[in-house]
Amino acid sequence: MGRRAGKRRARSGGALRDRPKLPHALGLTLASALVWGVAHLVAGRKVAGGLLLSLYTLLLLAGGALAVWFQQDLLQIAVQPEWLSRIAAGVLVFGLVWIAVIVWSYATVRPGGLSFAPRTAGVLVVTVLCLAVAVPVGWTARSTYLYRDTLTSIFGDDGGITIDREDPWKGRDRVNILLLGGDAASNRVGVRTDSMTVASIDTRTGNTVLLSLPRNLESFPMPAGPARNRFPYGFTGDGAMTPGLLNEVYQYAEDHPDMVPGKTKDRRGPALVKGTIGEILGLSIDYYILVDMFGFAEIIDAMGGVRVKIDQPIPYGLRGEVLQAGDRRLSGKEALWYGRSRSNSDDYVRMGRQKCLMRAIAQQADPQRVLTQFERLATATRRAISTDIPAGLLPALVDLSGKFRDGGKIQSLQFVPPLIHTGNPDFALIRRLTAQAISDRERRPSRPATPTARPNGPRTPVAGTAAPQQQPKPVSLDATCPS
Repeated sequence: MGRRAGKRRARSGGALRDRPKLPHALGLTLASALVWGVAHLVAGRKVAGGLLLSLYTLLLLAGGALAVWFQQDLLQIAVQPEWLSRIAAGVLVFGLVWIAVIVWSYATVRPGGLSFAPRTAGVLVVTVLCLAVAVPVGWTARSTYLYRDTLTSIFGDDGGITIDREDPWKGRDRVNILLLGGDAASNRVGVRTDSMTVASIDTRTGNTVLLSLPRNLESFPMPAGPARNRFPYGFTGDGAMTPGLLNEVYQYAEDHPDMVPGKTKDRRGPALVKGTIGEILGLSIDYYILVDMFGFAEIIDAMGGVRVKIDQPIPYGLRGEVLQAGDRRLSGKEALWYGRSRSNSDDYVRMGRQKCLMRAIAQQADPQRVLTQFERLATATRRAISTDIPAGLLPALVDLSGKFRDGGKIQSLQFVPPLIHTGNPDFALIRRLTAQAISDRERRPSRPATPTARPNGPRTPVAGTAAPQQQPKPVSLDATCPS
């Protein structure tokens, strides 16, 4: 019996002596942090090592398959708040499992009989490895939750409306989204929507026509209901401070709740603008997106700026500052002035620059920059953007953007002089041109028409520097924006 106990002690002592020294053990632990199961396999724990390696391989293959074959599905999942909550929880669970593998691996190969100093050193190294996993995993989970919070704060619930994932557009060929640029400065009462563009999107191809209306349009019809009852012959404003321009409708509705019954504060303005612009164009406006101009500048800064080509110097501000000609990377403030300045130009010139700025931002959005500045972008976006697009419709919009990336085109039609006289607009012509612009536009490539002269003389038809030429058909932004 004594001999058997001695043999057991000898085997146990031999096993301890067979364990690797501390540097080797830490190397195996690091290897197991990178490829699960390595330490267990070297230590002879074949079953545990095989299971860990199999799980690791399965996770790698699943991740690769999702990235290669299910990119569009991942994009649709990425805009569904319920899925984002699951992903954040899953990331945390994955991180905990990874840390457990590191600790288990070290415990498996750790040398026995270590003194205090090497034992402490081993614990410290393993702790660093665990932190190297915990920090990015925690950041990813937090960013995912922040992203989810941003989505839910911008996009409302579905309001009891059931959205059919198979046919979210209910058989419609087009969806019309009103893009508003709100100018709510500290030295001004209320909000002026100085930028108003309807994006009419073909739900089959993603082809988009941008229909832009000037802020100073007058005598326009109001939608049926209380607004038309008050202004049966067109909007005339509310006193000398509001002479009846299109950019006043938003604040007028906010100040007069009876114009849009049933709508709450900050929803009355968009609702009446949607109805009014729909009446002007002869379209049904489905949704709106309102971007605060100064919040827009914060978004540009978080993106790292935006690069545009400026053909002629653009003066701006009260201090005589100038955006010089050339290829420029604009800060948020500069981009805001690029889209707003009317010095040495007019409303219609800046409308052209605004479209070119939208095009530049869409083309230059950098995923890496979005990741590194995500929290700043999310904060700026929550402050700058409001919309009535329901969250349940986001997967369909992602699918629509995928169609656009696969070859969709953006064309622009601006209802400005000399095509339309803002003081006495021909609304029948506006509706007719709108209908022509959105009817099978992708089948008829646009050809720039001969430039027309404005009443005060000819203008060079280059967007961003001079008055854009006006044609009765939409033109491609690739053709009109400097590049």
